[in-house]
Amino acid sequence: MALNPQEYNQVSHLELIARQVVEGFITGLHKSPFHGFSVEFAEHRIYNTGEPTRHIDWKLFGRTDKLFTKRYEEETNLRCQLVVDNSASMHFPEFNKKLPDVLNKITFSSHCAAAIIQLLKMQRDAAGLSIFSDKLEVSTAARSSSVHHKLLLHKLEEAIASKGSGTTALAQALHQIAEKVHRRSLVIIFSDMFENAADGKELFSALQHLRYNKHEVILFHVVDKRLELDFNFENRPYQFVDIESGQEVKVHAATVREAYLKNMDAYRKELMLKCAQYRIDFIEADVNKGYKQVLMPYLMKRGKMF
Repeated sequence: MALNPQEYNQVSHLELIARQVVEGFITGLHKSPFHGFSVEFAEHRIYNTGEPTRHIDWKLFGRTDKLFTKRYEEETNLRCQLVVDNSASMHFPEFNKKLPDVLNKITFSSHCAAAIIQLLKMQRDAAGLSIFSDKLEVSTAARSSSVHHKLLLHKLEEAIASKGSGTTALAQALHQIAEKVHRRSLVIIFSDMFENAADGKELFSALQHLRYNKHEVILFHVVDKRLELDFNFENRPYQFVDIESGQEVKVHAATVREAYLKNMDAYRKELMLKCAQYRIDFIEADVNKGYKQVLMPYLMKRGKMF
């Protein structure tokens, strides 16, 4: 997976990150009990006498007169649609030059999406991309060509560089995606789930729509757990700003913590319950916890589908 000097200038920054993430992830898998979990593709080795014959590649034998076995063969027709929320709230927390390694939600989501695209490319699967904010901004069909993969990475880089726009119209986007995407696709959603709808009924209807069209769905609830779920702020006055609406409120953190945590917990429980009801994989993805929390569930879902 290493790059030669000639190739370096042709590879985007995001593609470099994706390759590094995937390489490190696969190395970790090979050192774990998941070694036999397929992430490699038609890897051949010489057949040793006495081994089971079921993995022999007979077509290759016909061409070479030598016996080879395939350690992991994953030639599939998986179509995967990556859905990334690029609303203003996904650009939290703001970039801090003193903490350059702290990622905001859109950067983390885009890195994860790029890594999955890299895995799909290695597994000869097709990848598509949808990016939305208050409307569906990007929508591509799933394809498996290298040119198409580079286009997807470019669109993700544009999302990272943008400031996000407007509110989160997840329900509207998911209804459109459910109809656009080829039936029986794997749909992977990256969103903080701060939906603009007055209640959750429209959002849950959209999630149900995806399942009705026979899609398998993984929902990664992308959060900064320390700040957004645990409300870990010092006990002092703050001026909180709603990134999407611009509304400001000055409060002492201690006076609103209990109510905030209660409301957030109730929303998360309802979201998890609905996902379980619709047989959607709901996974919390903390921007501070690395990429394995995303890549492992993807591979496990793929393993169940094929």
